[in-house]
Amino acid sequence: MSGETTGRAAPGLRRDAIGLREVLFQSITAMAPAAAVAASIPSGAAFAGGSLPLSVLIALVACLFTASCVAELARELPAAGSVSTYVAQGLHPAIGFLVGWGYVFVEALVPPLLLLQLGFTTAGTLHQEWPSYPADLWWPWALAGAAIIGVSGYLGVRASARFGTVLGIFEVLVLVVFAVWLIGKAGGDNTLSVFGTSHTADGYAGLTGVFAGSVYTVLAFAGFEAAAPLAEETRNPRRTMHRAVLGAALAIGLFYVLTTYAMTVYFGPDRFGEFGASGAASWEGVARASFGLFWVLVFLAVVNSAIANANACATVSTRTAFALARIGVLPRFLAVLHPKYRSPAAGIAVQTVIAVAAVLGLGFAYDPVTAFLLLATVIVTVVIGVYIVVNLACAGYFLRRRREALKPVRHLLLPVLGIVAFVPALLTAAGLPVFDFVSELTAPVSYAGPVVGAWMATGVVVLVVLVRRHPGRIAETARVHLDDPSPTGLPQNGAVQR
Repeated sequence: MSGETTGRAAPGLRRDAIGLREVLFQSITAMAPAAAVAASIPSGAAFAGGSLPLSVLIALVACLFTASCVAELARELPAAGSVSTYVAQGLHPAIGFLVGWGYVFVEALVPPLLLLQLGFTTAGTLHQEWPSYPADLWWPWALAGAAIIGVSGYLGVRASARFGTVLGIFEVLVLVVFAVWLIGKAGGDNTLSVFGTSHTADGYAGLTGVFAGSVYTVLAFAGFEAAAPLAEETRNPRRTMHRAVLGAALAIGLFYVLTTYAMTVYFGPDRFGEFGASGAASWEGVARASFGLFWVLVFLAVVNSAIANANACATVSTRTAFALARIGVLPRFLAVLHPKYRSPAAGIAVQTVIAVAAVLGLGFAYDPVTAFLLLATVIVTVVIGVYIVVNLACAGYFLRRRREALKPVRHLLLPVLGIVAFVPALLTAAGLPVFDFVSELTAPVSYAGPVVGAWMATGVVVLVVLVRRHPGRIAETARVHLDDPSPTGLPQNGAVQR
């Protein structure tokens, strides 16, 4: 079923609906820059201390290796299946199916992850300001966020992408203005020594602390590839996808460097090991203490970031599910499109149900913060694994299928460096104490490993059944539907036939 919703030919996803700006912010908002600055990146301060800006810079370079590989494959293989298609072409369709199976699973879990964060962040802040507001009344905010995201996705890619663009501009602008303000207030305390190793935390001297901090910071870059599943809905997708993926990784990486530098020199490099995600030694804490009502904008930027990230990843999950459903490796109803908006309406409905069920089920079974940590561990473990496989696929694709276009540095060296960069991050996310700065996971967060294992084992069973009964469907994971001839016999969107 190629772009079909019934047994006869029907239009697929809306072609040429969005451009570079929208897909650029698709990746930017999927990286949740404000939330990463306020919550994720400070986790590295316990190791890198006041040298955290150097850790962020190293993480940026490391992530650009993989971003380059994704961008190269996105230009060659513009498809809603994105990473699944890349791996199917570069390695093998069966591996491509398993990557798609894992990727659609975790991307479907990102919206509930962010909705939990939206809920407990909003409730906690309201309780802090007005103690009469119950600190545990978090779920109405999460459900409100789910409704906003569901409506945005239902109205089609133009609505959801433009919504994400507005949210992304707001959160980045707020943090950039705040960072510049911090640098100005730091005055003579501005120093380039934070890009050296002299301010690392106690017990993690020199490069050890910087390396540990960079491993935790790498996790803040997850999501740069989120533009890729919008390829079939984007104008001039081969060029646009390449620019969006690389541009988002580079732009937000520099944003991370700027904001981390600003807070480090303002707060004090030699005591930055105390800095974290909450309390007085945090972004919100500094804003409250030093800049009056400006903390409200920082709070709104973090809340905004949660909604924008959930919106972007809902788009990723529904497009990936659509791509796998139209070839019959997922239930075909997930490929049903709205007749007017050309959005995968059935997939959006399923995504919304999953989000609400996960938020309420896990949030009440444990508590919203514990549920957040459990989902985050599942998601990051699989996503980092996908990045490693995509690096291999980049080398495989250009060695096997595009030898005439092979560039040794870009297509062989960078994939190897990308793998080397992400392996420590994978071990850290999974809580495997290979390094002394990695903490072993405790229950219920430790359940993430068995959950991922069970899901992937189920995928292997589905793969075996499909290979035996419908082998052609697995082969279809490598198909680039954008290259299919149009009714006039010409490639659509000027795509070059491979």
